[in-house]
Amino acid sequence: MNTVLYKLETFEGPLDLLLHLIDKAEINIQDIPVSEITDQYMEYLHSMQELELDITSEFLVMAATLLSIKSKLLLPKPPVFVMDEFDFYEEEDIDPRAELIQKLIEYRKYKGIAKHLQEKEMERSLLYAKEPEDLTPWVPAMTENPVKGLHAADLVAAFQKALRKAVKRTSYTRIQRDEISVKDRIRQVVNVLEQSGKGGKVLFSRLLHEDMMRHEIVVTFLAILELMKMKQILCYQEKLFDDIVMEWKGGEQLHGLSEVEIDY
Repeated sequence: MNTVLYKLETFEGPLDLLLHLIDKAEINIQDIPVSEITDQYMEYLHSMQELELDITSEFLVMAATLLSIKSKLLLPKPPVFVMDEFDFYEEEDIDPRAELIQKLIEYRKYKGIAKHLQEKEMERSLLYAKEPEDLTPWVPAMTENPVKGLHAADLVAAFQKALRKAVKRTSYTRIQRDEISVKDRIRQVVNVLEQSGKGGKVLFSRLLHEDMMRHEIVVTFLAILELMKMKQILCYQEKLFDDIVMEWKGGEQLHGLSEVEIDY
């Protein structure tokens, strides 16, 4: 025994089912073979009964309508009466399918519109919107034109002024620094020892100050070394890292060194 497998689609109503059968059979909707469509429709309802699916009343009403139309088409046409070379039927010749065809045409139209709206709904569902916000804080500020209102003559005058300033900046002046010799520094150290009044003792830090240039500090060291070399002064510290004490050892006449000759 052959087993028949049914794969039933879901339809929104009897017109939807009829339209599906017509499209599947590629039939012109204006010329529906009611007998064939009715058989297919009844076969579908029979399949639903076998699968114990609920059949709504509207499907049964459509089945009755199709059977009625089928029976009307099977009945013989009414007799023809000939009068003055014109044929007249006893009853008005109306196609029993006309009303059903009109309903199917209208249903197909609205079904197409519904499909179009569904596609639009799907497209719109992919878009996300939000309430408009004030984007003024993020708008780039327009910089005002710095030369607005100026003429070409004003720009030429400003350029000439800049050139004059540039010429002044490129000029330079030679600065002559005062040179001090070791001989002169020795005289200054001797004068400090004379004015100390402490038995010819002076702290080394007294000979230096914050405004001294590097060459002056070097000359001061050379002067002290020269005096130590001539055994005129003695340098020592009271304790480690203490200030250096310079003590005169050359005699009472300190001014006698004022005429000393030094080669540098």
